[in-house]
Amino acid sequence: MTTDKYIKNYIDGALAPAVSGQYLDNYNPATGKVYSHLPDSDENDVQRAVEAAGRAFREWSTAEPRTRFRLLMRIADIIEQNMETFARAETMDSGKPLSMSMSVDIPRAQANFRFFATAVLQFGSESHHMPGEAINFTLRQPLGVVGCISPWNLPLYLFTWKIAPALATGNCVVGKPSELTPMTAYLLSKACIEAGLPPGVLNIVHGLGPKAGQAIVEHPKVKAISFTGGTATGQQIARTAAPVFKKLSLELGGKNPNIIFADCNFDEMMVGTLRSSFSNNGQICLCGPRIYVERPLYEKFRDELVKRTQFLKVGDPFSTVADLGALVSKQHLEKVQSYLSLAEVEGGTILCGGNRLEMQGEFENGYFLRPAVIEGLPLECRTNQEEIFGPVVSIAPFDTEAEAIALANGTQYGLSATVWTQDISRANRVAEQLQAGIVWVNCWMVRDLRTPFGGVKNSGVGREGGSEALRFFTEPKNVCVKYG
Repeated sequence: MTTDKYIKNYIDGALAPAVSGQYLDNYNPATGKVYSHLPDSDENDVQRAVEAAGRAFREWSTAEPRTRFRLLMRIADIIEQNMETFARAETMDSGKPLSMSMSVDIPRAQANFRFFATAVLQFGSESHHMPGEAINFTLRQPLGVVGCISPWNLPLYLFTWKIAPALATGNCVVGKPSELTPMTAYLLSKACIEAGLPPGVLNIVHGLGPKAGQAIVEHPKVKAISFTGGTATGQQIARTAAPVFKKLSLELGGKNPNIIFADCNFDEMMVGTLRSSFSNNGQICLCGPRIYVERPLYEKFRDELVKRTQFLKVGDPFSTVADLGALVSKQHLEKVQSYLSLAEVEGGTILCGGNRLEMQGEFENGYFLRPAVIEGLPLECRTNQEEIFGPVVSIAPFDTEAEAIALANGTQYGLSATVWTQDISRANRVAEQLQAGIVWVNCWMVRDLRTPFGGVKNSGVGREGGSEALRFFTEPKNVCVKYG
C-alpha cells in the first residue's frame, strides 16, 4: 500500500477525483511545503456519495452481524499489516512524531474496528413483560445514511472512532476527514477496497468544511451527523441539522483543568502532567492547559514543570529523539502565537518557551514552536477561557478544595478534568462536583473503549464509545405483542 501525490475520493467502491476536477494543496507541517493534493469536493460529490450509500443500505443493513464483523476485522487486519505506511502518512500530514503515530494513532484506529466489530455481536435488545397481557421488545435498527466528520489532530484515530460503530450497526456512511490531514483516510479507502467492503457502504469525500462538510450536513437523506471539532463549527452544524431533526453527536472544544493537591505522588504527577500538557503539541481535546496547584506544592511544581518543559526536544517528527513535532498548519501556528502575545497583555508571565524554533535545511519553514508555561493569569482572561489547542499551559495556586473546584468549573467548557491526590475521599468528592464528561484521578488518557465519552456545556452534545455509540447509530422501536 502506498501514498499518492493526488488523493482521490472513495465513492461507490471506487477511487475518483472531485466532479469539478479541482484540487487543494496538502502541506507537510514540518517543511511548510506542499507535498500532495486532495479533491476540492462540493455538493455534487456528496450527492454521488449519498446516492451510493443509499443503494448499499438495503443489503448492508440486513446482513448478518457476523458478515459485518468479518469485513470490519479484515479492514483492521489490513491497517495493522500496513502499520508503518499509515504511521508515516499520519506524521507527514500532521507533524506529530512518528513514535506517536506508531504507538497511538494507528494502533487505536485498527482497535476501533476490532472493538465495534466485536461489540455489535454482543449488542442486545430489551424486553418488558406485562404478566398475563403482553410482551414488549425493542428492536434497534440502523438509521440509514449517516455523516461522519472528523478533525485533524488525531486523523485516522477519530475518523475510525465514528465510522466503525456506524458500519457495525448496519448504517452506510458518508465521511469527511479534515482537509489538513487527508492521507490516512485515503489509505483507509484502499484498505476497504482490498478488504472487499461492498461498494457504497463507506464513502469518503475530501474537501473543505464549508463546501463538502456542509453539503453532508444539509443533505436530506443523511439521517445523523457525528462530528468532532471546534465549538463554533458544532454550533453551525446544530443550526443546520436541528430544524430538520437529524440525530446529532457533537464532540467539541475543551479548556480542561488539571487539579494537583499537595499530597499527590509527585513523580507520577509530573510525568502525567507533562503528557497532559504537551502531548501532540497540546493538540488533543483532552489535554489539560489550565493547571491549578495547592499552594504548599506550588513553587516546587512550577520550577520542576519549567525545567522538564525546557528539556522537551522539538524537531523533525521522523527523528527518534523528538518529543514534539510541528504544529499542524501555518494558520494554527499563528493562532497559538497570537494567544501567547495576548497572555502577556493580560498580565501573564511566560516562564519558558513560546518562541518559534529556528530550524535548518528542509525544516527551516516548518511550523515548530517551543512549549510554553505561563504564570499569573486570572481565570476570567481570554487566555484561560478560550481554547488555544497548542503547546501552552497556564499555572496558578489554590488554597482550598472549594476554590479548586470553582476554578476548574469556571469556563464555558466541560470536556475532561484531571485530579491528583492520594486521598480517595477527596478524589471522589471533587470528581462528583467537576463539570466534565470524564474525570481522571491520578492518571491521564487511560481509555477503556467501553466507557461513554463526551462533554457538557459548550464541549458538546451526546456521547461516543461503547454501547453509547451503538445506540446513537440505531433507532429504537418498541414492538408490543398481546397475548391471544
